[in-house]
Amino acid sequence: MRNWIFALCTTFAVAAMAAGSDLASILSDTRRPATDTARDAARKPVDMLIFAGVRSGTKVMDLMPGGGYFTRLFAAAVGPEGKVYAYQPTEFDNFLKGKEPPVKAVAAAYPNVTVVRASVTTLSVPEKLDVIWTSQNYHDLKNGGVADTAAVNKAAFAALKPGGTYIVLDHAAEPGSGVRDTNTLHRIDEATVKAEVTAAGFELAGESDVLRNPADTHTLAVFDPAIRGHTDQFVLKFRKPLSAKH
Repeated sequence: MRNWIFALCTTFAVAAMAAGSDLASILSDTRRPATDTARDAARKPVDMLIFAGVRSGTKVMDLMPGGGYFTRLFAAAVGPEGKVYAYQPTEFDNFLKGKEPPVKAVAAAYPNVTVVRASVTTLSVPEKLDVIWTSQNYHDLKNGGVADTAAVNKAAFAALKPGGTYIVLDHAAEPGSGVRDTNTLHRIDEATVKAEVTAAGFELAGESDVLRNPADTHTLAVFDPAIRGHTDQFVLKFRKPLSAKH
């Protein structure tokens, strides 16, 4: 069933992207640093862009953008008619140690990127969004009392247009482990994410297996050299119902 849902989503997304930005030109964008392109084989950006439905004209939030790997891809994909909000939560300011977030340098190279520094529980941007994307960071919201994920998911729901999508990509933990490993292994149970996000009013609209690694035992920290860059990862697409009034 999961593969059927992904195949259906992919069919429509490929058609939509064919009418917008060219995928090859997005990957070959000369503004992408070598450190990004070196990660493409593992991160599968074409599959991610198609699954997320980010294309020409899309209004997208890259939530917790890190160094801006996906911010750059989104900026090239949405083009001048689209917009990318690189949302850097103030709850993570301690990790910056007084420095500017790395994604600010990305915004300097892409005029359609705006860096937002505000609370992750508000997700305040000046317009309703088509897509909210967060990659390998949902589990971090559980660590050290950073944020109430229920509030974050409700804020995501409010920030999206009806029919808009919320994509959560993260490192998979052992099934049934809940949030046990979020701080030690930097992993989270997929079922926990599904339960939390749907509790905010979202519908599960699709799943992708392209970042799955059945050889990952889920027992190593994601930074362990034996598994780093090759963890078992889930990618979930949630949709705000079209019937939602706000």
